[in-house]
Amino acid sequence: MRAMFPGCIWEMPDDQPVVHLTFDDGPDPEMTPFVLDLLADHGVKATFFCIGRNVDDHPGIYERILREGHTVGNHTQNHLNGWKTDGPTYLGDILEASKRIDSDLFRPPYGRIRWSQLRKLRKSGLNLRPVMWTILSGDFDTRIGPGECIRNVLRNIRPGSIITFHDSQKAAPRLRVALPEILQEMKRMEWKGVGLK
Repeated sequence: MRAMFPGCIWEMPDDQPVVHLTFDDGPDPEMTPFVLDLLADHGVKATFFCIGRNVDDHPGIYERILREGHTVGNHTQNHLNGWKTDGPTYLGDILEASKRIDSDLFRPPYGRIRWSQLRKLRKSGLNLRPVMWTILSGDFDTRIGPGECIRNVLRNIRPGSIITFHDSQKAAPRLRVALPEILQEMKRMEWKGVGLK
């Protein structure tokens, strides 16, 4: 994947024990406040890649993300799969989300974007930096349990890792168990969690 998309950000190399926690698909009225409360308890910052229509539906939660010092990113207006969407529609959806989400960060839903769409995005004048991930927690996968999510993260964590979680209803059964454990272990190991800049 990295070789296919060399212009995307996959990690933020660092010689300090710093990782970048990211959450996709919110704001969600149940899971985003759960995540924000946990992050506040642990003194950790993160980046929330927001879907534009969810920002429309839950503007107060979106404002809370910003108010509490986290960063946000564009995750399209309608969570479109780039592999299944034509270029103009895909770019238009990103543009629509940009009207609501003030950020130069962009993550394609599912990590699926065609090279041609990426090229058009670069030429669009939106000045968005495409961000992928170093570690997928797997919290979106209904076939696995929270223990596997925890192992996915802690076995692969390195300085500068970009770790992807989901503040969504689908991920809730795994995230509710995995995230507190991961944050506790990060604290024990003296890893610092920060948002992307």
